[in-house]
Order: sequence, then structure tokens, then C-alpha cells
Amino acid sequence: MRVLIVDDEKNLRKSIASYLTLENIEVREAENGLSAQRLLEEEAFDCIVLDLKMPGISGLDFLDWLREKGPSIPAVMISAFGNIDDAVKAMKLGASDYLVKPFDPDELLIRVNRAVAENRMKRQAALAASLPHEETESRIMRDIYHLVDRAAPSDATILITGESGTGKEVLAKRIHEKSLRSEGPFIPINLGGIPENLVESELFGYEKGAFTGAEHRKEGMFEYANGGTLFLDEIGDMPLHLQVKLLRVIQDRKIQRLGGALGLPIDVRLIAATNKDLASMVAEKTFREDLYYRLNVIHIELPALRDRKEDIPLLAGSLLKKLSIRSGKRITGITTDALKLLESYSFPGNIRELENLIERALILCEGDTLTPRDFSLPETARKDLPEKQGTLAELEREAIRTALLRNDGRKMETANELGISRRTLLNKIKEFGL
Repeated sequence: MRVLIVDDEKNLRKSIASYLTLENIEVREAENGLSAQRLLEEEAFDCIVLDLKMPGISGLDFLDWLREKGPSIPAVMISAFGNIDDAVKAMKLGASDYLVKPFDPDELLIRVNRAVAENRMKRQAALAASLPHEETESRIMRDIYHLVDRAAPSDATILITGESGTGKEVLAKRIHEKSLRSEGPFIPINLGGIPENLVESELFGYEKGAFTGAEHRKEGMFEYANGGTLFLDEIGDMPLHLQVKLLRVIQDRKIQRLGGALGLPIDVRLIAATNKDLASMVAEKTFREDLYYRLNVIHIELPALRDRKEDIPLLAGSLLKKLSIRSGKRITGITTDALKLLESYSFPGNIRELENLIERALILCEGDTLTPRDFSLPETARKDLPEKQGTLAELEREAIRTALLRNDGRKMETANELGISRRTLLNKIKEFGL
């Protein structure tokens, strides 16, 4: 927790700061409202302890600024004057609580903790209301989304496992968006894509002169993610000697830059992911057991796409919409036969492979819907499809003719069944003389 103390009385300010620091609370101080505003523009805080009577910007003026232009942070007001009118004004301006000096520091701690907890609950409720519901036909994924809803608001470390391409980073970002850190940064880093000798400097940064070529100080990913979420993808590829350092960071909530002497406090939520079997790596002594249990507080196993085939139509439709906007092509949908083709495929590359197939089909598509001929899949994916005879034009003519018969000649119903627009259907009817 980070608390900002705003009071022009230096002795009282220092006294409160010392007490809260003993309670493992990180504290910053400001001697007036202007200094506090500058700090709030640069740093994130969980609560403000704010004096009512100050020269320049008063506590009430500061509350008014906080409500109109500042971040959404609870404020506990303190004052040497037990004026009921002032207390009422402060509460109307958004103060979470009000204490009269002199007060018991234990009572202040109780009020601060309560204000932070209430603010977190409000933010969580507002965030849940603003996010769209995840669409899925898969019971496995519904259970995963339910777990995400429960786990996201906490700061617990989460380990996401699953095959490559199952959407581990997408899920990690979703957890961040549902968390109380959603206003902070989401920083992903793929440990498997960084040369081993550069992993440490990328994560923790370095000081000027730490090694040959270090001509200036560089912040690492932990510092960039401060106040937010750091996503460590391919955690199974982390070198053993750095696993020790990561474990220490998780335990102490501090990092040390390469070449640096001081530990720097960090406020980061960790989410790790891997397609490897970390439990087996622990048994083989290639991954530290203590780090494994620190990372595995909450475990989410993402299923392969072949184990949630009922979601393929939803995923394909969502990807088609996204990629159509990117490519500028107006593709209205995917035919039923094309979806059956996709559902018959095992997708060893999972959702990432599905996205690649949709993107390729968009490029090759000559009409306004994706059909089986737009997809290039291994022959094994087509083995369950009925064989058809004749040229492509003959097959297309017969499909339209039989669809028209099934729908008693109704053009709109026929077009919907075939997954094409009514205009395209009319053009085809004219072309084939139907």
C-alpha cells in the first residue's frame, strides 16, 4: 500500500509517516496542496491523509480538485478543529473519513485500511460493469472465466499454462483489465525470445558503467510495470541463476539494477506463463521448486483449441471481424461448410493458427463470404467432408438451386442460409439463369 501524507505541520507529518512505515506501508510526504498535486501527477497512491487547514490550497480546495481533475483516490481528512460543518463539507466533496487531532495512530491506520478496502470494492464493481462478458460455448472456458473473475482483484501471482497459441497473453491481459491495477501498465515480456545474457538487464535494468557499453542508466521491465502487471511469458526458459533473483524480488518486493547498490521498492503484480511442464522440470532440477510454488499460487490451464471446438465459430467470427477491419475488406461471414471444415481440423497451432488461416482466407477470398475453397488445410482436415463432383461453377449453381427450393424461393432466407448477401444471391441467380 502507498499513502500520501499532506500536512504543513512537519513534526506531525513525520510522526504519521514513521508510524505507517512500521506497518509496512510505503509513504510519501507533501507539505502543501501544490506539492501533493505534483506528486499525484507522477506517482500512484492508494490513499491520502489530508490536513484540512493549510496555507495556499486548503484541504477542502484540494478535495474539490481531486474530485474534478485528480485520480480516484480515497482521502482521510485530519484537522485540529472539530468543526461539524467542515466535516460535512469534506464528506460531501468525497472524503472517505474524518479525524480530529490529536488522534490515536492506530485509529488512523484503521481508517486508512477501511478507506482503501472500500475504494477497491467500488472500483472492482465499476470495472466488472464496464467490461463485456466473455462469449464461449465451452464449459472449460466458462470455468476459467469464473476463476479469472475471482482471482483478478487480488494481487496473487498467477501461472497460466497451455500449448503454444492457446491465448495465454490474451488471458493475462484480461486478468489485468479486471484487476484493481487496470489503470496501471500491462508489460509483457517473452523470456524465450531474449538472449540469455540480456535477460537480467531487460528485467531489472542497469546503472551507468555496470558493464562495457552501459553508457547511461536503463530502467528494466519491473520498473516500467510499477503500479501495474508484469507478464512473464515462457517462464520455463528463465536461466536458473536468474530464478534465484526473481524469487528474491517476489519475497522482498524490491529489485536491484545491475551495478546498483540499493534495493528499489516495486509494486507489481506478476503473471507467468509457459507451455512447458514446470512440475517435471522441478523434478529434473531444471526449475527451482521454491520459485514454482511462488508462481503457482493460482494456476490456470488453458485448453487446446481441439478440446473446445464448440468455440471455433465464435472465435472465427471474432477474428474475421478484427482482421476485416485491419485489411479493409468487407467480408460478411463464413459459410456453414467452411465452419464445418474448420471444426474437422485438429489445429496443432491452436488459436494463433486459426487467426493465420482466417487472415490468409481474407486475402484469397474473391466474394463477400469465406467458403471452403478460401482455406488451405491438410487433407486430413477434409476427410470427413462429403466428396462432390463437377466444376466449381456447377457445384455453386446446384447449392443455390437446392437452397432456393428449401426456402420456397425466398431470397433473404436463402442468402442467410448460404452466408452471402441478398445482392450477391441475385447476381448469382442471374448468372446461372435460375
